[in-house]
Amino acid sequence: MKGTPGLQAVSTPEGPAALEAVLSPERLVTYRIWADGDVARALDLYALNAAVSEALYTPLQMLEVAMRNRFHQALAAAHGPAWFDDGGILVVRHQREQLAKARQQLARDRKAPTASRIVAELPLGFWTALLNRDYEVLWRRSLRFALDPSARDEHGQGLSRAKLATAATQIRKLRNRVAHHEPVLHWDLARHHAMILAVTGWLSPHAAAWTRQHERVPAVLPKGFAPLPSPGMPEVDGA
Repeated sequence: MKGTPGLQAVSTPEGPAALEAVLSPERLVTYRIWADGDVARALDLYALNAAVSEALYTPLQMLEVAMRNRFHQALAAAHGPAWFDDGGILVVRHQREQLAKARQQLARDRKAPTASRIVAELPLGFWTALLNRDYEVLWRRSLRFALDPSARDEHGQGLSRAKLATAATQIRKLRNRVAHHEPVLHWDLARHHAMILAVTGWLSPHAAAWTRQHERVPAVLPKGFAPLPSPGMPEVDGA
């Protein structure tokens, strides 16, 4: 894949072959496909992938923290601070398992299982699962109040659970790829970056403004960068 904007050649004392041995041919296989077999070019793309992933950390971190705290605040206001212990709220087994693991981790760390600590221990997947269709009634009754009153979609309409769920699911998958050091250059990163900012703004315009002020994605992602061909890899899921 030649002519990718914004890339500079990698220069190391050992050379590309030594780096490939350290990283492993398996880890570089996708980058080599993109680089038409050129190892040095593959390492350039690997470096770009690492730089973009690093830059994405700031907006992803803000979104995750804002989502869990705003969701918790809305649910606590309607159902009490320990809403997750209400037997009628968590209807998805995987979420109940995640809740149990959070309590177990706090016990191992010898920390009291306060509501705030449990909330902080729960992974992003727990919170995005609250947007599944199983929670339509919960959304209408209380969870929708997690959104800022100003929240509107690109057409100026109020946000539905389904629309927020679609965006949150895509963001979660990107977040997991970044967290697992997986290739992301085949994603439409400009679109997903905009989506992260939009969802953050729906939760808190102040959080979105802070993210725009401090993030580095626009500076790191090459101008005009187009997604590379999909290598046909399975998505990393879980958290």
